[in-house]
Amino acid sequence: MKALYCQQNSSGEEIIFVFQERDNLPVARDNDVKIQVKACALSWTDIKLLSEMKMKKEFLPVGREIAGVVLEVGSKVSFFQPDDEVVGILPLDSEESGLCEVAVIHEHYLVHKPEKVPWVEAAGTIRDGLRAYTALHYLSHVSPGKTVLVMDGASPFGTIAIQLAQHRGAKVISTAYSLEDKQYLERLRPPVGMRQPLIARVIDVSNGKTDVAESCLEETGGLGVDIVLDAGVRLYSKEDESTLKQQLLPHKHDIITLLSAGGHWVTTEKNLQLDPPDSHCLFLKGATVSFLNDEVWNLSNVQQGKYLYIL
Repeated sequence: MKALYCQQNSSGEEIIFVFQERDNLPVARDNDVKIQVKACALSWTDIKLLSEMKMKKEFLPVGREIAGVVLEVGSKVSFFQPDDEVVGILPLDSEESGLCEVAVIHEHYLVHKPEKVPWVEAAGTIRDGLRAYTALHYLSHVSPGKTVLVMDGASPFGTIAIQLAQHRGAKVISTAYSLEDKQYLERLRPPVGMRQPLIARVIDVSNGKTDVAESCLEETGGLGVDIVLDAGVRLYSKEDESTLKQQLLPHKHDIITLLSAGGHWVTTEKNLQLDPPDSHCLFLKGATVSFLNDEVWNLSNVQQGKYLYIL
């Protein structure tokens, strides 16, 4: 049986992918589950994070979001039995690659797959679903009547976040980075029986001339947005950014400006730097900044119950 792994070259500049032969592993531990993999999602391997967490190895497994059928269970497994359809995310320190025929995983990283959800959709959405649910429910406490700004709403993460926020009764505003993204967001339809549109307003920032802060303040009557889920932040001036996509990102000052009193800013920008004037403005608004790192759930066993609830 072959499994896909990646390896960083000695200079650290290039990543190569290699197939390794794996033995048909038995269920080694009492709480392990052996799965026949039906679908696996390809997600980014954060080598820098693995290095910082002292988890970096010579060969890193590729593909962590998997869906499949249970083949065998350990003696102490209580949640699953053979032939169950499951979906889950391999932990950060896993030796297993999801891109293989059979994988062995601890039962606490799996949940039952809904019967009507196809294999590919189950594996393809569980990571972004975890991120969106974490951002909205645990970091920003979305509730009915709140206004939520989802940056880059046409992305997989953005699409799920929009639906979750709307499901909770929030008013959703989103940005689009191209005409195709704008048309896609405008075509999103609310669930049957819901009269209001899924997105209250789509802000097209593809031309680089639209002021996101001004548009949001106009949409909220000057009150600002209660929750912001960014898709990256421009830390410097447009001229200093290397790519067009980075140039279209909102500046951190714009996000602080459009936040409401008591608002929540959930950021994916791991290198975010706030200057004293930025912090002072957040203090005056009583606003908060939270960092979205979905790997945090697996860094402490105390969080295991919440993690399984989200999955």
